[in-house]
Amino acid sequence: MQASAHCNPRPERAITRPAMLHVNEMTYRVAGRALFERATLAVNKGERTGLVGPNGSGKTSLLNLISGSLQPDEGSLSLQRGVRLGLVAQDAPSGPESLLDTVLAADPERTALLEEAETARDPARIAEVHERRADIGAASAPARAARVLAGLGFDEAAQQGSCRELSGGWRMRVALAALLFSQPDLLLLDEPTNHLDLEATLWLEGFLRSYPGTLLLVSHDRNLLNRVAKRIVHLEDLKLVSYSGNYDRFERTRRERLERHAALQKRQMAQRRHIQAFVDRFRYKASKARQAQSRLKALARMEPIATVIEQRTVDLAFPEPGVLAPPLMTLEGVSAGYQSASPVLSGLDLRLDPDERVALLGANGNGKTTFLRLLSGALAPQGGGIVRSSKLRVGYFAQDQAEQLDPCTTALNLVAGLLPKARESQQRAHLGSFGLTGDRALIEVGRLSGGEKARLVFALNSCTSPHLLLMDEPTNHLDVDTRQALVQAINDFPGAVVLVSHDSHLIELIADRLWLVAEGTITPFDGDLDDYRRLLLEQRREERAAARRRPGSGHDGAQETARNGLKPKDRRRAAAAARDAQASLRRAARDAETRVEELTKACRELEAQLADPAAYDGDVQRLEDLQMRYGTLRRTLSEAETRWLSAQQALEGP
Repeated sequence: MQASAHCNPRPERAITRPAMLHVNEMTYRVAGRALFERATLAVNKGERTGLVGPNGSGKTSLLNLISGSLQPDEGSLSLQRGVRLGLVAQDAPSGPESLLDTVLAADPERTALLEEAETARDPARIAEVHERRADIGAASAPARAARVLAGLGFDEAAQQGSCRELSGGWRMRVALAALLFSQPDLLLLDEPTNHLDLEATLWLEGFLRSYPGTLLLVSHDRNLLNRVAKRIVHLEDLKLVSYSGNYDRFERTRRERLERHAALQKRQMAQRRHIQAFVDRFRYKASKARQAQSRLKALARMEPIATVIEQRTVDLAFPEPGVLAPPLMTLEGVSAGYQSASPVLSGLDLRLDPDERVALLGANGNGKTTFLRLLSGALAPQGGGIVRSSKLRVGYFAQDQAEQLDPCTTALNLVAGLLPKARESQQRAHLGSFGLTGDRALIEVGRLSGGEKARLVFALNSCTSPHLLLMDEPTNHLDVDTRQALVQAINDFPGAVVLVSHDSHLIELIADRLWLVAEGTITPFDGDLDDYRRLLLEQRREERAAARRRPGSGHDGAQETARNGLKPKDRRRAAAAARDAQASLRRAARDAETRVEELTKACRELEAQLADPAAYDGDVQRLEDLQMRYGTLRRTLSEAETRWLSAQQALEGP
């Protein structure tokens, strides 16, 4: 990686081979404002790189520059000859074709070969077509496409349905599936989890970890960056600055660099003051004049160390709602749905207390948003009873609420409509608690960034000082720093929170309880997110095993094709090699599972020690050591589970 020498904290060795992608001294401006100025970047084959920076810093523009849809004002971007580049299409598929056919069409070579096989008459050309089809795995393509679609939340029945029957968010999932199936040499992903639920996000994480090509990933999902990226490129001071390692290591390295920079600047300022004091004291004394002049020249030659201008972080603060006696809400035998249709959810026996922190788990379409609408009062129950505290106030952050704001009004006008009796200074103070200060309160909503619109919705939903916050994917347009500010704001909020999010890092830091939305009802989930990941792994393994057992599943078709035409001796050798490979895969899977069990046991032992009140009354250093060991162990366990999943997938085959 090449980067600006003055700000790269750990210069990398010179690249001895041509980079797959090279950005050379690039400058790019939008409406006169520079996003990049003489920026340089090199991406080598096989690298998995995370691209991070505040909202509006130019991450999406960089992907569009790489893809060629934008052109730099100065400098250049170049790709190695023959590199296939993939970026999610702007227009989601909406035709009458099935989801499976739409994804398969993302491989134009396979489509062309299939068509030619039907029309070719020349025996030599027919042989070439069949050989090329075997080379690219055309026979196994439907199974591969089906696996990608299943991972992104489409079951077998949905895969046969038409794209035009889907909502916009689900169509974007199909577009993502088509891109992943096509396996470009350089895969460009821009916030790929925005339209995914937690389950699909966890699948995507595993897919990208084993992706055979080169990956450039724009994401604000901290866990995704930690588990997938091996290198972080930060958009900083109009440059592209490279850091080795995942996101946590990037944050740590950058913080250490800024601290060193600040210490160096402080030391230089002290040195300058010392020299200036000598000059001021002796410059007019004949015996010291020459020394004073020498120091003046040294002072002039001393290059000042520039002050690092840090991006202003956003502070969020939800207003205190006042105390209500528990429970806030009780559901007894409740069913919920829409109009005369069958209930989406039924048999709900749940209770919410004032300090509740609940995250909802379950795939999209299972009823999580329906449940939030039910709690908010926007949806009446079809059966059963809901008892609410008479003074309960609810704030509901809906997924599409930011997009429904009037683009021609201002944030201040919207808040004034909800707080008509408040003075303008109070209205501005309320907006300021969500980072919308000064002129940002007076700018038209349509000109606000996605993150600013999300924060405006937080502000609007907080005007009544709600006792209960309902949040449906609140982080979709928030950068990493603002997500962290949201975590802090929710943890400081004394009321109750019910959350739906694909951001597992957010859930881990906020939720005290997990409720599983599945099979038409909601039940408390006995475990944490790691337990839920293991449950999903087991379910997927069982689903793949069941698919292989179904007659006509086609999973053995590629193997049969490979065996056709082989001599008996060669066939026996191939069978022996396959058995050896299968035995090796089984050993790897067993070893990985054993490792997961060992780490899980160690985690539980440490959890028991940390749960003991006596641990907090003794040696502080010992307690800190326990906590650090526990954090390291949890990360190691997560990595081991990913290896276990990869081993199981390899064992089970296509």
